[in-house]
Amino acid sequence: MRALPARRLASSALCATLLTAVAAPTALAADAGPAREQRARSAPRAPLPGADGLAAQARSLGDAGGVLAAITPLLDAALKADKGQLAKDQATKLAAAVQDAIKKATAATTPTAADPAAPTAPAAPASPAAPGLTKGGQGGTAAIADVKAASLAALQKAVDGLAAATTSGDPAKVAPAATAVVAGEVNVLAATLVGGGLPAPDLPGLPKPPSAPAAVPPAPAAPSLPAAPAAPAAPKPATG
Repeated sequence: MRALPARRLASSALCATLLTAVAAPTALAADAGPAREQRARSAPRAPLPGADGLAAQARSLGDAGGVLAAITPLLDAALKADKGQLAKDQATKLAAAVQDAIKKATAATTPTAADPAAPTAPAAPASPAAPGLTKGGQGGTAAIADVKAASLAALQKAVDGLAAATTSGDPAKVAPAATAVVAGEVNVLAATLVGGGLPAPDLPGLPKPPSAPAAVPPAPAAPSLPAAPAAPAAPKPATG
């Protein structure tokens, strides 16, 4: 076989060198991408100061917003329907959506017990609390949870009443039932604003927000009854 000329061999070697020079950085960059992401995931992350409290505030508002958003279609349908009457399946579907939202908000309101088997990490130093709506200590927190749960239960009762009114055939029942639902929404929103650990509103012109209920003081002890007087001693018999 005839040998290739030296010039052709040199040209082929040069092309191979150029291709290697172009492709190598791309290949290295492709390999470095996953490695860089892996290092980023495994690197220790410092928690954002106050993140837990802010997340709890956001969840509190989100739960309340979910309840209010679920009620709006029911109210709109009832108030726009002919004589306030809805089909049975429509009223049931709209009321069920509200019930699901209320259940979710109620579950978030109810505190869950910690798992005793799980090891407890040492608590980090508490950061200064942001100014917000006042609360009354642990007893006040429990009272707030009770108020929020009661407001959600009352709202559920009002929603059931509106669903029943829209399928009762009596238009006179719809407006009072809708009014009760709106009042229940206001109560849920008020309980959330007072008891959700939210920062105090700072919009100029707003009245001062109410304080959360403080812990109920213990009932005073019942006064003790006076001791019964001792029975008089029996008279001694006379001696003669």
